[in-house]
Amino acid sequence: MISSGKTARRLSPKLAFLAVAFSGLAFLATAVAQDGRKRLEESPRHHEWVRIAAPGERSVHTWVVYPEVAGPAPAVVVIHENRGLTDWARSVADRLAEEGYVALAPDLLSGSGPDGGGTTSFASSDDARTAIYALPPDQVMADLDAVIAHALAMKATTDTISVAGFCWGGARSFELAAHNEDIDAAFVFYGSAPSDEAVLKQIRVPVYGFYGGDDFRITGAVPDVQKKMDELGKKFDAKIYEGAGHAFMRLGEAPDASAANINVYVHGWDRWLEILGAMN
Repeated sequence: MISSGKTARRLSPKLAFLAVAFSGLAFLATAVAQDGRKRLEESPRHHEWVRIAAPGERSVHTWVVYPEVAGPAPAVVVIHENRGLTDWARSVADRLAEEGYVALAPDLLSGSGPDGGGTTSFASSDDARTAIYALPPDQVMADLDAVIAHALAMKATTDTISVAGFCWGGARSFELAAHNEDIDAAFVFYGSAPSDEAVLKQIRVPVYGFYGGDDFRITGAVPDVQKKMDELGKKFDAKIYEGAGHAFMRLGEAPDASAANINVYVHGWDRWLEILGAMN
């Protein structure tokens, strides 16, 4: 079911309300931005880089963060945007671990950069973006399959695992819902759905969508996707947040974030964690 979520109710057009809301949102934006910059350096959780073997003699450089818990925890695979595995994507993994999940964030540009490097070997985010779109789709899926298998084999994890992707990674998350039999749910943050109905027919798990109302390039297709998923008997729980643009989960942390993006960032995390909690 498509919903406008809470954003429309929270962001009233009345000037009096905005005057009150702005001060609170501005404070929240500052706090979130500071937290984003410091999170990786100040996190008390255990972080580590691992190289996960993938087909074709590849290895996927993967950032793993462990929660501070007394036993095994569910796993979440975080699939980065088209900029590659940035510090922001790694901070998302840390935030998930803070909430009690083992988080794995693979660098899908592993081996594709200068001198065989990954995301950090590119001179700019534009170069990384160009390389992302040159990746063979089969390689990307094989790399993600390897990361999922690794996560499930870890002593620190339970047998519950979900995938979550942002932008380019959101599209990959949607594809995994049809491709990988081991995952329990797919979270799609402003990513496109598979265009082939045959792929949609293969979806085995619930798909949860998070979309910005001002991101028509992606969100404009959501009603048709919802209709098709309903016809196929597949669970697609999509929410469209009015006033929010593309990449609101990242831009909602920026010092100059719009009120809408900040609001949806907060509600996006709340909704995501609520669904994850209900799975376990």
